[in-house]
Amino acid sequence: MASLKEVKNRIATVKSTQQITKAMKMVAASKLRKSQDRLLQMRPYAQKLTQLLANVSSNLSEENVSEYAQPRDVKNVLLVTFSSDRGLCGAFNANLFRNTRQFIAAEYEFYERNERLSVMTIGQKSFDYYKRRGYTIINDYKDLFSASTFENARHAAEYVMKLYQEGEVDKVILVYNQFKNVATQIPTFEQFLPIEDTNDEDQASNIDYIYEPSETFIVEELIPQSLKVQFYKAMLESNAAEQGARMTAMDQATENAGELLKDLRLTYNRTRQAAITKEILEIVAGADALG
Repeated sequence: MASLKEVKNRIATVKSTQQITKAMKMVAASKLRKSQDRLLQMRPYAQKLTQLLANVSSNLSEENVSEYAQPRDVKNVLLVTFSSDRGLCGAFNANLFRNTRQFIAAEYEFYERNERLSVMTIGQKSFDYYKRRGYTIINDYKDLFSASTFENARHAAEYVMKLYQEGEVDKVILVYNQFKNVATQIPTFEQFLPIEDTNDEDQASNIDYIYEPSETFIVEELIPQSLKVQFYKAMLESNAAEQGARMTAMDQATENAGELLKDLRLTYNRTRQAAITKEILEIVAGADALG
């Protein structure tokens, strides 16, 4: 049985850890509120803009079709993976990596086997994960979430778009955790480039657009801007999901610390009672010996 001093030290340590997890939960809750507000404001706009982007791209004249919407033979695939920069967020990263492995095995095993699958990592954890496994990492953005601004997302999106323009990659997939609620994150695989035509032929043929100022302006300005917004939305989804996962993990850790404290206090009381009983027995035995 552990000594009283050892049990007291463990109780003090667990109390200190519990205070830390409580503080981290409060910080994560504060960040989650901000991330969730930004996400809820961005979601309807991004979804409508993505729908508009697909509609416009499918109805442009052949000479004005955006280079981002033109299908091509897929020789090289790029996965843009969003993860956290730090740990202590439960299974947030592990679940995403596991689902990504299954996704690659089901859809892009040929490209992986022939070294035609590359990764752009956003977040320290994804960089570490794919580097350990020998994947080709073309670039990394480890501190993108330090300030989840559109400006940061724009730089990363422009880099990806440039790779596609130059023919370095022929297909780009965004891999991130979609925020559903505090306790639930949904691994999502979203095609970024080329732009997918989500309309059926009958629906597309019945839409008559009036382009102002011109089709050329739409192609050169609206479509690239829409892609950057889509990229930014994925970053906000991942950030909100991360804070939700961290808040849940720290709340569970705080509860576990409370349960452990109960057990330690019970152990302390039992140990103290055993020590007192032993001392009484020794005194009685000494008194009997003297008598």
